Amino acid sequence: MLDQTQKFVLNDEKDKEMKYILLEVYDALKQKGYNPISQIVGYILSEDPTYITNHKNARSLIRRIDRDELLHDLVRHYLSE
Repeated sequence: MLDQTQKFVLNDEKDKEMKYILLEVYDALKQKGYNPISQIVGYILSEDPTYITNHKNARSLIRRIDRDELLHDLVRHYLSE
């Protein structure tokens, strides 16, 4: 029994948080009349926070996501289906 290593899945929690943040940012952008997909893509490509509204604290939220991790997860998810 001592030779078995227990693994903790932290990625699942990170994925949930990333999804939550993206949904919140999407909702805030939509409420302000923006095209949420275009604005989020603009932010991901440029890392320019002005693509994201301050409404509902969305700009602060999006900065909690690591862009490289987000891109990695997006490609992984897209290719896994």
